[in-house]
Amino acid sequence: MLRYTLKRLISLIISLAIASVVIFLVIEVAPGDPASFMLGMNAQPETLAALRSELGLDASKVERYFSWISGMVVGDFGTSYTYRTPVSQMIGERLWVSLPLALYALTLSTLVAFPAGIYAASRRGQAGDIGVMGATQLGVAVPNFWFAMMLVLIFAINLRWFSAGGFVGWDKGVLAGLHGLTLPAIALALPQAAILARVMRSSLLDVMGEDFMRTARAKGLTARQALWRHGLRNALIPVLTIIGLQFSFLLAGSIIIEQVFYLPGLGRLVFQSISARDLIVVESVVMLLVFSVIVVNFLVDLAYAAVDPRLRARS
Repeated sequence: MLRYTLKRLISLIISLAIASVVIFLVIEVAPGDPASFMLGMNAQPETLAALRSELGLDASKVERYFSWISGMVVGDFGTSYTYRTPVSQMIGERLWVSLPLALYALTLSTLVAFPAGIYAASRRGQAGDIGVMGATQLGVAVPNFWFAMMLVLIFAINLRWFSAGGFVGWDKGVLAGLHGLTLPAIALALPQAAILARVMRSSLLDVMGEDFMRTARAKGLTARQALWRHGLRNALIPVLTIIGLQFSFLLAGSIIIEQVFYLPGLGRLVFQSISARDLIVVESVVMLLVFSVIVVNFLVDLAYAAVDPRLRARS
């Protein structure tokens, strides 16, 4: 297990190094100068040069890259061009919205998808299976931003059970914070639950056709007992893959939902920073999101090895 973990850890470090170079180059070659954007089209060349020097934009791209990446290693993400505040502070404030939102949505999607997928697989071809698959097809097809607006219309405007937007903050209490994130989490969880339920059903059906499942049935286990004792664990590997990808997507791809509900999260921060040409914020947030994706995949690989010891033997 130690050898397997070390190999995955080396792969993680290499992936992060390559990702940092790609992120820096892609954002730096984007058109538009932050200093010119801040001062306007009629700025004097001397004033423009002074601001570029103050922001560190007069250094070479190589120097700026190593300054940026060395700072990130020790937790210094630099200073925002627009707000003149530490980027780490801006990210930290918004991470306390985006991370709980992603975890909340992932929890909801998992709680819905696992029973639905297992139920559909255990009743293959029957009315229950057809009903679950029809519901999941609808869940995948419905755009989450439209679903979010319908949630606001029904539960915030008509029923007044939730606020239509904004976030009260965690200082009001955990329950108040979760209450404010409930509608955005449901909007994010719907398509993810539909996808995860279909993967769970498909994986279980594949496992139920294996020889060891027939052997378990031949030893006297009922179909349900064989499913719960032997089938479910062996069906988890593709499901874990989807869960890992979904968490990364929920953390990094919630910008539309954050816009609909006016949440001060990472997605909204990236959107505002791109609009203001605040490159240091965009680079740092994107790098943080890439880091989360790679780390989640690393943890999923370790979960693979725990679920299926054959993977450790192959390494």
